[in-house]
Amino acid sequence: LHAVGKNKPVRAQTGWNWSGRNDCFRLAPEEYGGVEFHDDAVIDCQWKVTKTFQVPDDLSSGIYAVRLRAGDGTGLGEEYIPFAVRSSQPKAPIAFLMPTASYLAYANERLTFDAPMAQPIVGQSPVVSDIDIEMYQGTEFGLSTYDHHADGAGVCYSTYRRPIMNMRPKYRQCLSGVTWQFPADLSIIGWLEHHSYDYEVITDEDLHREGIDALAPYKCVITGTHGEYYSERMLDATEDFVASGGRLIYMGGNGYYWNVDFPKDEPWCMESRKLDSGMRAWNAMPGEHYLQTTGQKGGLWKNLGRPPQKAVGVGFISQGFESARPYRRMPDSWHRTVSWITEGVEGEIIGDFGLAHGGAGGIEMDRYDLEKGTPPHAKIIASSGGHTDNYMLVCEEILYAFPGMTGTYDHRIRADMVYFTSSNDGAVFSTGSIAYGQALPVNNFDNNASQVLQNVMNAFIKDGRLPGTHWSAEEKQWR
Repeated sequence: LHAVGKNKPVRAQTGWNWSGRNDCFRLAPEEYGGVEFHDDAVIDCQWKVTKTFQVPDDLSSGIYAVRLRAGDGTGLGEEYIPFAVRSSQPKAPIAFLMPTASYLAYANERLTFDAPMAQPIVGQSPVVSDIDIEMYQGTEFGLSTYDHHADGAGVCYSTYRRPIMNMRPKYRQCLSGVTWQFPADLSIIGWLEHHSYDYEVITDEDLHREGIDALAPYKCVITGTHGEYYSERMLDATEDFVASGGRLIYMGGNGYYWNVDFPKDEPWCMESRKLDSGMRAWNAMPGEHYLQTTGQKGGLWKNLGRPPQKAVGVGFISQGFESARPYRRMPDSWHRTVSWITEGVEGEIIGDFGLAHGGAGGIEMDRYDLEKGTPPHAKIIASSGGHTDNYMLVCEEILYAFPGMTGTYDHRIRADMVYFTSSNDGAVFSTGSIAYGQALPVNNFDNNASQVLQNVMNAFIKDGRLPGTHWSAEEKQWR
């Protein structure tokens, strides 16, 4: 039988004769004749082009939007279509890496309406907008990888060829009531603009397609707040960039987490399979853990031997959506090799403010962990603490559940701000918190969270060696 599937029927599925001896379709293709068809799958709306826009040759690289208005231009009468403009000839020292793979993963998610556990997770009532209601009532917008198809199967494909209603500058996530993904990342763009940094924008798709060539022209790459979904090519490029002397500022939490990929013939579509580990909304069935796109095993990068701690020094530890907390400087911050990071910061508290629940440490958080690959020479600049019991240990960290794995009891539940150097004068600075980026705009960007980031950015784009590298005798490096 030779056929063409519409709206991406799911392959790499077990057939009636699957024995269970092999868990991958590459090993026993004759046992993987299963195909899943979903009546609510939307991969390509196939809309006809009604309007085109020619980007001017002299338009600076950045994030833009086309504003559409109907009637009085309020509520559903106003729409923004965002797009990124990339430089044809990179010249800036800084690249903002737009985490578009993660935007795809959360595209049009409906957890508020469909997941009974959503409200207890966030610890507050949802703030539902007219946009959320329209997304839920209409199947034409498609689903996110956090949703289920009508038959109960998890959604493993997400695509750009449809309206993505929650990828809008004014959108607020209804579960938490704060900005999330794209609109949250605009706080970092605002910070770059406010301080007049010369920067350009690249996307996850650019990184996946070109590998390290997309990053190589830049001295420093700064990420968005929630780069959770990474392909192997993206992860390889990130590690190679740092090893070759690049400087990376990781501005988020829960990053470098899920393994995904993009079909070569449909690069606007992404595949993600959630396995039996990780904070997830659904579980792939036994024998169906491998990506149809590449044949590679899906799931967490941690379980594929590449935990985020190896790449950026920190990894996912907890999430909570009803509060955020400040950081407190740690003893390492006075170490002479890194004391320049907190120069101009008065006192020990950093980020006791923010647009995301009033603090820079929170929403989703990462911590330093030597066992999982944090470089042993990494320094902990600051750590958050005092989180509520709504912050619980992530499930992949739990071997046996017992009481006390929450914010008021477990010392591991914190955001660690970490810095380490790499070969060829490369370096990584990680905030370990999604909320950090949303603390930057407070007081018109004049605050200590902004000051720390400015210190790091100025050092990372400056010619020559990094500050603090002239110190060598460990016993002389402390205050």
